[in-house]
Amino acid sequence: MNWQNYYREMTTTAPSAVKAIKSGDRVVAGHATGSPETLLAAMVENSSRLKDVEIVHMVSMGKSDYCRPEHQQAFRHHSLFAGGITRDLIAQGKAEYTPCFFKDIPGLFKENILPVDVALITVSPPDKSGNVSLGVSVDYTLQAALSAKTVIAEVTPHMPAIPGTSFLHVSQINAFVETDRPVITMDPPAIGDIEQAIGANVAQLIRDGDCLQLGIGAIPDAVLNFLDEKKDLGIHSEMISDGVMGLAEKGVITGRNKNLHPYKIIISFAMGTQGFYQWLDNNSMVEIYPVDYTNNPFVIAENDNMVSINSAISVDLLGQVAADALGTRQFSGVGGQVDFVRGARGSKGGRSVIAIPSTAARGKVSRIVPGLDRGQAVTTSRNDVDYVVTEYGIAQLRGRTVKQRARALIEIAHPEFREQLSSDFEALFFLGAAS
Repeated sequence: MNWQNYYREMTTTAPSAVKAIKSGDRVVAGHATGSPETLLAAMVENSSRLKDVEIVHMVSMGKSDYCRPEHQQAFRHHSLFAGGITRDLIAQGKAEYTPCFFKDIPGLFKENILPVDVALITVSPPDKSGNVSLGVSVDYTLQAALSAKTVIAEVTPHMPAIPGTSFLHVSQINAFVETDRPVITMDPPAIGDIEQAIGANVAQLIRDGDCLQLGIGAIPDAVLNFLDEKKDLGIHSEMISDGVMGLAEKGVITGRNKNLHPYKIIISFAMGTQGFYQWLDNNSMVEIYPVDYTNNPFVIAENDNMVSINSAISVDLLGQVAADALGTRQFSGVGGQVDFVRGARGSKGGRSVIAIPSTAARGKVSRIVPGLDRGQAVTTSRNDVDYVVTEYGIAQLRGRTVKQRARALIEIAHPEFREQLSSDFEALFFLGAAS
C-alpha cells in the first residue's frame, strides 16, 4: 500500500481516533504550542467511559480541561514542568510532578521508565514523500511518538515544517485527524523599565560572534533589544521566539562563527506569533532537533563562546539558584537551565548568566535572599553559577569566595534590602560579611 492510500485509510474524526485511549493508559501530549488541542478536547468529551488515564506533558499552553475537578475519576495529570493551569493541582496533591532535566525526558520514554501507551501529537500535512513535521514541538514529543504503542496525529496546515529531525513518516502513525486549527500562539511579553535595564546589563556580557541560548519571557526578549549592533551572533537554544527572528532578519544573527552547525539556528521547540511560525516554515536557516541532542551539555560545549541566559525566582547569598519552586510550591520546572549552564561552562570562552529583577511582589520582596526557604529546591548549584544580573548590575560568582560572592550579590540587590542582607549573611554564616 502506498503512503497516500494508508493516510486516507487512517484518517478519521477526533471522537473516533481517541477511542484508542483506554482506562489506565499513559497518554503523552505534545509540548507547549504543539499541544494537540482538538484531540485533547475529544478525549475529555469521552471522559465518561474512562478511568485513571495518566496525562503526561511539560508546560501546557492549551485549555487542559482534563485537569478540571469533574474529570478527576477519568484523568490524572503527571507534570514534567508545571504551568499556570497545572501548578495549583500539584500544590493540592491532585497531580504529580517529576523533577528532571529537560534533556532526560526522551530517555524516560525510550527506556520504558515511563512507558507510553498513546502519544497525541500535532503535525504538518504530509509532504510528497509522506513525511509529516512535528513543527514547533520536537523536544520530547518525537521520542514520545517513537515509543508509543499508538500514535494519533492532529494534522493542521498551520503547523510549520521545520528542517532538522522533526519528521515522522505517515506509516509511523496510527490515526490522523485533519483540522484547520491554528497552532497556539504566544504574544511577545511586555517589557518594562526593569527588564530593559537588565537587558542592557546582560548585553554587556555578549561579544561579537558569541553563540546564545535564551530562555523565555520579558528578560530574554529585553536582552535581544540591545544586540542590534552586535555582529555574527549564533543561536543554539532549546527554544526561540519572535525576537530571534527579528535579529536574524537584520543580519545580526548569522551563525558564521559556530563550530557546530555553522550558519544554522538550532532549537528544540518554538513559541511565538503566527508571523513567526510562517518564518520558521521551511526556513533553511533553522533546524530543530530532539531535546536530548540540543540540551546535551557536551553538544552545547562544542560551540565556542557559548552564552546561556536564564531567569530565576531567587538567588541566595551562597549563589544557589531557585528557578522552579517558590518555597515548597512547584512553580515551573528545571527545564534546560542546568543543561545550558553546564554546557556554557564547558565551552571555550563560554559564560552563563542568571538574570532576575532585584525584587518581586511590586518591590516588597527581595529576590536576592540570605538563604533559600526551607524545603525550596535548588535548581542550579552554587558551584555552577557564573554571572548573576539584576537591573542594578552584574555579579560574577565564578572563582569567588563565599564572602566575595555574597558581597557581589548584595551590591546588585535592591538598595532597600542591602543593609538587611548584609546583617542576615553575617548572622547566618558568621563570616563578617558586613565588615
